[in-house]
Amino acid sequence: MGEKRYWNPLKSTVESVPNKLVISHEQPGIMATAHWHAQVEINYVFSGWVDYQMQGHAVHLAEGDLCLFWGGLPHQVVDTSESPLFIAIHLPLVHFFRLRLPADIQQRLMRGATLLSAEPDPGDHGSFARWSDYLRSSDPARIRHGIDELLLRIERVQFDDYRLLDATTMDAAPAEAPDRQSFHNIGEICSYIGANFRHDIDSSAIASSVDIHPKYAMSVFKKSTGMTLNEYVSLLRLSYAQSLLLRDETNVLGIAMESGFGSLSAFNATFRRLAGMSPTDYRRAAREHATSSRLQP
Repeated sequence: MGEKRYWNPLKSTVESVPNKLVISHEQPGIMATAHWHAQVEINYVFSGWVDYQMQGHAVHLAEGDLCLFWGGLPHQVVDTSESPLFIAIHLPLVHFFRLRLPADIQQRLMRGATLLSAEPDPGDHGSFARWSDYLRSSDPARIRHGIDELLLRIERVQFDDYRLLDATTMDAAPAEAPDRQSFHNIGEICSYIGANFRHDIDSSAIASSVDIHPKYAMSVFKKSTGMTLNEYVSLLRLSYAQSLLLRDETNVLGIAMESGFGSLSAFNATFRRLAGMSPTDYRRAAREHATSSRLQP
């Protein structure tokens, strides 16, 4: 007889490392609170099923299902079958812009949609098991090869039956999408922000780091991601602050400063806007759940 697992937010690491690839190859845990992170997330279900609540829509993943979504918006595993097994691959945003997806799919994903394969591929079990081994290895060549193969698999979703789920529709995306727009310099922008978001940076500093004009940097980033540069900087700060709230005893003011916010009021307002609650309430809820999950039989 199998059992369900409960997510312990105190053990989560993905929120604090926006430039790192993080993999969970295990039984998914039911989450009492939503979380978010500055990576794109790819899920593949080896066995059982997983139910997600995304921002504005629900997603049911059964055995053989493959999905991709932007982790920067709150999402939560709300239920699972008994003893399911899946892999969750969290890819730094720079890899997302390597994907050759139609522009409308790419932009809807960045605005919160979930891309879901409609038909299982019998080859995915073996492929995802291999990519899991490659991506968790210490061999840079294997890691690069695993990422390249994984991105090609995601690109192939557009050639088969798929669904693009979001808050406004549960229908399939149009068969034809407009030509893909240029994402030139996005990778360098994301890398710079990922390395410097805890400091006082603005659009001029970001643009200067990749030798482009600030207006162009703001325009191309907004066009490609649906976010402004400031919104993306705030998201990385919020993700990092979330990780400190979950695992650190530092007071909320200290966390606000450590995460790059200039004031406690700005931190509280920005955090509440994304999470729907204050940082203090979020910390309390997460820790209460961590305590209760340890008491599960």
